[in-house]
Amino acid sequence: MSLTPREEKVLNSILQWESSYFEYEPTDFEATYERWVKQQLNQLNPTLIEKMNNGIDAALFHVHALIQNSRHQMDVRERLLSEARIFHPDAEEIEDLKACSVDQLTYIAQQQIARSRMLSLAQGGLSGTGGLLLLGIDIPAMIALQVRSIQYIAMNYGYDIQKPYEMMMSLKVFHASTLPKRYQHESWDELMEEISSGEADSFFYVGDESVADISWLSMPLRQGIKGLIITMLKKKVVQGIPLLGVLFGAGMNYQKSREVTEFAHKFYQKRFLIEKQL
Repeated sequence: MSLTPREEKVLNSILQWESSYFEYEPTDFEATYERWVKQQLNQLNPTLIEKMNNGIDAALFHVHALIQNSRHQMDVRERLLSEARIFHPDAEEIEDLKACSVDQLTYIAQQQIARSRMLSLAQGGLSGTGGLLLLGIDIPAMIALQVRSIQYIAMNYGYDIQKPYEMMMSLKVFHASTLPKRYQHESWDELMEEISSGEADSFFYVGDESVADISWLSMPLRQGIKGLIITMLKKKVVQGIPLLGVLFGAGMNYQKSREVTEFAHKFYQKRFLIEKQL
């Protein structure tokens, strides 16, 4: 099936985004920081790295299971279907959202993305207060919010994450979107190859089910550095509130949420359009 002129225009805008987004030229500070991170990771024992990766994979699957079985997830599914029925009255299942136009689905997705970013802003602000408990749950809370955001975007474009294949794809997108910028292009290409292989029609995922790798471990390391900075800013209070820490934590989490949701949205938009061409 050929794309409409409007769909062609949206696809071209995604291709333009790709060409600009993946043209990554690190600043001197970023290059120095990346070298330091690489040195630290290379000093780790390979057995320890494998155990850490397996632990992260297991944690991500547990996060997915908790999200999938939550009442909030059911409410989101119903809200998506209700909003889709405005444009397509016969929508009863998540897959039925594919009958909507790309502009209609983009409109619905942008509303959910805005909610997700505001949640990340609030969560980052709370961790920015410097409380030991809030700092301790910052990384798991941020991961849970980002995984949930990606799964909402997937469902928005008609991909039911209750299916094992779509669950794995959403976790792969999460992994790719949270990698350091220099690794993202390669991961994006791998995702594109995967959806072009024809396996997307499968119910079960038959590829490599591992998600975390050594390149991804820089993400929790960056979060640890963020926690250290927040702890230092905790001493600078305004009327009893560590305002600088709150602003720093909120800003960092909002920016990361923005990057992750933009990456995921472009991916599922492009996947939706590519599949319409088949």
